[in-house]
Amino acid sequence: MYLEHFGLDRPPFKITPDTSMFYSGSRRGAVLEALKYAITSGEGIIKVVGEVGSGKTMLCRMLEVELGPQVEIVYIANPSLSPENILHVIAFELKLGITSESTKLEVMQALQAYLLDKHASNRQVVVFVEEAQSMPIETLEEIRLLSNLETSDHKLLQMVLFGQPELDEKLREPSIRQLKERITHNFYLEPFPADDVYQYLNFRLRAVGYRGPDLFTSKLASNIERKSSGLTRRINILADKALLAAFSDGGHSIETRHIDMAAEDSDFGQADRWKPVARVAIAIFALGLAMFIGTLLPQAWQSTQLTAALPESMAVKPTASQTIRSESDRHSTAQGAAGSSVRQAASLNTTSETLGTEQTPLAVASQAPLNLNAHLQKSLSWAQTTPFNHFTIQMALIEIHAEPSLRQFVELASEHLDIEKLYIYQASIGGRMVFSVLYNDYEDKSDAIAQLSQLPDGLRNADPYLRTLKGIRSDITRTDRLAITTPEDIH
Repeated sequence: MYLEHFGLDRPPFKITPDTSMFYSGSRRGAVLEALKYAITSGEGIIKVVGEVGSGKTMLCRMLEVELGPQVEIVYIANPSLSPENILHVIAFELKLGITSESTKLEVMQALQAYLLDKHASNRQVVVFVEEAQSMPIETLEEIRLLSNLETSDHKLLQMVLFGQPELDEKLREPSIRQLKERITHNFYLEPFPADDVYQYLNFRLRAVGYRGPDLFTSKLASNIERKSSGLTRRINILADKALLAAFSDGGHSIETRHIDMAAEDSDFGQADRWKPVARVAIAIFALGLAMFIGTLLPQAWQSTQLTAALPESMAVKPTASQTIRSESDRHSTAQGAAGSSVRQAASLNTTSETLGTEQTPLAVASQAPLNLNAHLQKSLSWAQTTPFNHFTIQMALIEIHAEPSLRQFVELASEHLDIEKLYIYQASIGGRMVFSVLYNDYEDKSDAIAQLSQLPDGLRNADPYLRTLKGIRSDITRTDRLAITTPEDIH
């Protein structure tokens, strides 16, 4: 409708993946290259995690183009497959000539023979599993068993799991820990920061023939980033509707009101408006409940019952060092756990158990308590002065209202790491404010990888991964623009 008006050859913001308009910024190009390397190296299972609309399907399509004809790709887009059916689906996709009546043994033998033949001709077979977070655990376990098909020096079948963050939650279940151990490469698609939204929007326009001045300014891009949470699908929808609104006005420039109209029509962010209010209400309720129980019940009974009242996945169990804390400190830890996300609480719970049983924790009295304001200021100075091409380890993300959980994580981490090399800053991730906990900086990527591999299991439960200082600075810049919280706001 607006193509001729803006001088475009075709729609620039379709939500269906178009590989001719793949944007390599915001680490998407780097992730694509890393995926290609991981697949062609033929080792283990690969996992790609990102929020809904973050670009996972586009990566699938780009891999098909980039890997070339020597790699045969099988797509599994139906996440509700049973363990009995997934083998048949793969066999059908590979055209192995089996029927629905074929037994599992027959299918497995036909599949293995086919894969050996491909390997002999120096070709690969890769299975892409989309929406993997919705797959039954039994089916994911069947996928793990398929990874056992191998020669003496090479995997015959490579698998890539694409899923939402819930996939990480599912992989933490003890019944599927063997699959998690087989995952050798983990990739995370983070939302676009405002700078990349600006580049992305104008890149897409010029890819379809636009030749004029930038239609989307940095200010408009920042507005779109806030309303879309940096997710590419939402960015596309907002940009498309904004162009339509400008066309309807008869103008050739995009204005803030066009973005606002597009967001209102799309209903983006409406459900999130009440999140801060809801979080405050939950925190007040938890505090009131703790105080009520504390005034009516004996302290010993209170401590155990308050923890038992929480769901198991949200109960933060104390380490040996924590047992010497005051009762009021225990209450604040329980409140922080109740207010934090389920994922972070589960990670802290597992970390506490591992370090509390396998290590000799340091006494709290032997450590200086965390001065959060000073640590935030020190970390900001470090991020601004460290070369942007250095690497660091992203240790954990903890919701900003859960300060007690942050302090607990820092205490646990300090039993194994130098707290002076632990950095904390505030970031907006997917529209939520979080504490981002980092460790150290490394000029050489191999040094960072070596340190990451040596982290104890308790700290690895939070899924640490490598980041660059360039990405950290982008986080801080974006958060400063939002101006939601500053270090002075924390008491």
